[in-house]
Amino acid sequence: MEIKRLHVGKRLSEVAIHNGTVYLAGQIADDKTLDIQGQTREVLGHIDRLLAEAGSDKTCILSTTIYIADLADFAGMNEAWDAWVPSGHTPPRATVEARLADPAWRVEIIVVAAQR
Repeated sequence: MEIKRLHVGKRLSEVAIHNGTVYLAGQIADDKTLDIQGQTREVLGHIDRLLAEAGSDKTCILSTTIYIADLADFAGMNEAWDAWVPSGHTPPRATVEARLADPAWRVEIIVVAAQR
């Protein structure tokens, strides 16, 4: 049983790959000054990059959990999401309002995907 980890840090790894499944840590925006659409677009860019490193892409997403700090941002987050997610490949998804670790973060997204 091999587990491959990418971007291993003291507290967490950004990616774990096991048996053809890619698990991403929660992704957050680096630029905390952006609005919900900007932060969501930035997070989705992180997801694209990490999935590519792991031999996957957004058409292979098996499930997504989205945490938003304020449900008033739900529509704006969905606008960025809808522009990003490929038609015919929309994954199962849950969206939850949650207090995030940094009050400036508006969104955090966790993805599980299959390798290509």
